Amino acid sequence: MRDYYSSYVLVAVLFAIGGAIVAGGLTANRLLRPTRPTREKLLTYECGIDPVGEGWAQSYVRYYVFTYLYVVFAVDAVFLFPWATIFSAEGYGGVTLGEMFVFLGFLAVGLLYAYKKGVLSWV
Repeated sequence: MRDYYSSYVLVAVLFAIGGAIVAGGLTANRLLRPTRPTREKLLTYECGIDPVGEGWAQSYVRYYVFTYLYVVFAVDAVFLFPWATIFSAEGYGGVTLGEMFVFLGFLAVGLLYAYKKGVLSWV
C-alpha cells in the first residue's frame, strides 16, 4: 500500500516543481520588464480605431447557435473518421455499424429539431 501512495507523492512533487518554475518565470518577467504606462497605452485598442462610446454592444444569439452547431458536426467528423478506419477490422462488424447509426440518429434528430425551431434560418 505504501508504494501505491508514493506514486501520488511523486506526481504531487512534480506538479509543485512545475508550478514553481512557472511562478519563477512570471515573477522574473514582472521584475525585469520596463513599465512606462501612459494615457495612450492604457486606452482600449481595437482595429486601429480609437474607441468611441461605451464598450457594451448587443450581439445576436443566433451567431452562437451557428457556432455550436458547427462544433457539434465537427465532433461528428472526429468520431466518423476513426470509425471508418476501424470498421473493416476483424470483429467490428454489425455491432459497430449499429452503434454508429444510433449516434448519427441522435445527430439527425438534433438537426431536425434545430430546423423546426427556425435556428438554421440566417435572417
